[in-house]
Amino acid sequence: MGLREVAILAIIQGLTELLPVSSSAHVILAERLMGLDPASPSMAFLLVTLHTGTMLAVLVYFWPRWRARLRPPRSPGGATATHGAPNFIGLVLLATACTGLLGLGLKVVIERGVLVRRLGDAPGEVEHLFRNLPLIAGALLAAGVLILVAGARAEGRDGRAPVTAGAAVRIGVVQALCLPFRGFSRSGATISTALLCQIPRALAEDFSFALGVTLTPPVVLLELRRLLQSAGGSGLSGPGVLALLGPGVLGLVLSGLAGLLALRWLSAWLEQGRWRYFGYYCCGFAAVVLLAAWRGW
Repeated sequence: MGLREVAILAIIQGLTELLPVSSSAHVILAERLMGLDPASPSMAFLLVTLHTGTMLAVLVYFWPRWRARLRPPRSPGGATATHGAPNFIGLVLLATACTGLLGLGLKVVIERGVLVRRLGDAPGEVEHLFRNLPLIAGALLAAGVLILVAGARAEGRDGRAPVTAGAAVRIGVVQALCLPFRGFSRSGATISTALLCQIPRALAEDFSFALGVTLTPPVVLLELRRLLQSAGGSGLSGPGVLALLGPGVLGLVLSGLAGLLALRWLSAWLEQGRWRYFGYYCCGFAAVVLLAAWRGW
C-alpha cells in the first residue's frame, strides 16, 4: 500500500464519512478496485487513523455550535432559566447507550448465530461481512430510501420538536443498525430519523454528530483490539505497524481536511432543503456496488 493509495482512501473517507452516503461502501469498493483486502489488519490500522482524522474535523466544526447548545437558555427578562432546557449531553449518552446495547447484541447474533452456525465461518467475525458487496448494496439502498422519505417529510418546512428521550432512543436504535451493516450511513440514518421526529434540521445535525464523536472512540478501540489480536497470525509485527505510522499520519491529515469540506457541504444542503439528493445518490451508488459485485471486483 503506497502513499498514493493512502491519499486516495483518506480523501474518500473524509468526504464520505461525514456526508450521508456511507464512507464504508466507498472505501471498501475503492480498496477492492486497488486490490486491497478491506478486512486485513493493515487496512484496519489505516481506518483507525482515518476515523481519527474525521473525528477531529467534527470537533473543530461543531464545537462552537455544541457550546452554544450547552448554555442554559435565558428568559425574556434576561435571567437564566432554570427549567425547560433540553439535557443535550444526557440525551446523547442515552442514545449512545441504546446503540451500544443493541449493537453488541447484533454483533453476537451475527457472529455466533449467522456466520458460525448458518454459514460455517469458523472465526465468526462481523468484519467478514465487509467483503460482501451485495449486502453493502442492500444497506446503501435502505439508507437511500430512508433519506428520501425523511427529505420528503421535511421539504419546505423545518421541525419544531425538541430532542426528547423517546426520540433519542429511536435515533440510538437506528444508529446501532449502522454498525454491522456497512453501507447503511450513520449520519444519513440518524439525521433522517431526527427529521422524521420533527426535530429542526440544525439540531438534528448537531445531535447526530455529537453521537458520532461519542461513538468513535469505542469503535476505534475495538478496531485496535482486533488489529492486535490478528497481527500475530497475519505477519503484521511491531516493525510492520511502525512502517504504517507515516502513511497513517498522512491519512489522518487528509481525511480531516476532506471532512471539514464535507461538513460545510452537508450543512448547506441540509439547511437549503436538499437532503433528499443524498438519498438519490445512495440509491444510485447501490447499483454501482451491485455492478462491481457482478463483475467480480
